[in-house]
Amino acid sequence: MKKLKFDPLNIVICGIGGQGNVLASEVVGSAMTDRGYRVAIGETYGASQRGGSVMSHVRVSENQELSVLIPSGEAHIIIGFEPLETLRMTRKYAGPNTMIVYDPRPVYPLGVLQGIQQYPDQEALMAEIAELSAAAYPVPAADIAMEVGDSRAANIALLGAFTQLPDAPLSREDLEKILTQRFKGAVLELNQKAFAKGCAAVSEKEG
Repeated sequence: MKKLKFDPLNIVICGIGGQGNVLASEVVGSAMTDRGYRVAIGETYGASQRGGSVMSHVRVSENQELSVLIPSGEAHIIIGFEPLETLRMTRKYAGPNTMIVYDPRPVYPLGVLQGIQQYPDQEALMAEIAELSAAAYPVPAADIAMEVGDSRAANIALLGAFTQLPDAPLSREDLEKILTQRFKGAVLELNQKAFAKGCAAVSEKEG
């Protein structure tokens, strides 16, 4: 079993309803369990299931019994499907060792689309995410998903990117194994393509 750099290892997965946040946390949790770790997962939801904030806490240990909630400032990895949600979670949960992988493409809330609210400046938002973390990796997961033919695959693309982080507790092969268990046929093939492109998006930056 691979030694954890931090024990417990705390992972926050965040986005908005409908982006596949819960599936992503289940895939990560399943892969960690397969590796022999103890895993605790908790989810919180915003005002609505689709369009509201969604956050998963994934806590991993070699032998500790864990509560499901991560204390403020103690996340080691943040996986974000939407940049403003990523920033919100970064402000609350990031610490000096936090690594972040996220999609910088905004999903505008209804108030912004109606002209009632204003979405934050994207460059300033990304700069703050980078400043508050040890390392931040923007990955165009939604664009990757559209390239492979299904917008719903953005979460799988980000999981691929996650495996390439220097502190990632799972290898690419660990998560690929879970994908083959979860999906079959054409859906599996599509998700494998999205996953591979997500891996490449971070490995190229690291290289």
